Amino acid sequence: MLVKLINFQPNKVGGVMALIRECQPKAIEDWEKWYFEKAYTESKNPIKITPEILQELGERLYEKITEVVIPEWTSAFQDLTLKDCIDYIHNLTINRTFDGYLREKSVVNDELAKYFPKVKFVESDTDLDHAGDIDYLGFVGKYAFGIQIKPATAKSNFGNYSTTERMKANFRDFEEKYKGKVFVVFSLDGEITNKEVIQQIENEIKTIEKYS
Repeated sequence: MLVKLINFQPNKVGGVMALIRECQPKAIEDWEKWYFEKAYTESKNPIKITPEILQELGERLYEKITEVVIPEWTSAFQDLTLKDCIDYIHNLTINRTFDGYLREKSVVNDELAKYFPKVKFVESDTDLDHAGDIDYLGFVGKYAFGIQIKPATAKSNFGNYSTTERMKANFRDFEEKYKGKVFVVFSLDGEITNKEVIQQIENEIKTIEKYS
């Protein structure tokens, strides 16, 4: 079936965004016409995307939801107990929060502080953490860069972790105030997994030093 040639991975949406930016439509009708003229499946042997292919995707999605997803969730809900809900809330509030706290401490104190001994790392205050998604500030003189710490599973679970538009806006606000960029650090067992971020932070420190 043609639908097997369609790649369902979320990161392939970028191809659609590239098309609409190329089109620069003034009306949705312009975009729809352009899409069906230019869009092809991202496969070894690309096939031109047609309304029929999109319809088939919708039909397959409906089939998946009604025949697999709903029965599985229905069964899960039927077996749900009060204790399950209480345990979940307790685990989310106590266990996972504590694990995240230890992870943050380990990443900053055991790794970043050793890489950058001249940087003063400070936990963000409650307002900044809520509004700007910043876990720590790394002060270089009177200015700082931001650190957001995520478990490595966040990257693998979403294929390729990316910040939301809200987070991007908050990061820009942070950079305007503190002059430094915000870096997302992924950790596993208290160790940084995206090691390339170390060099990026080092480069940013040199930039911030120019302001100080």
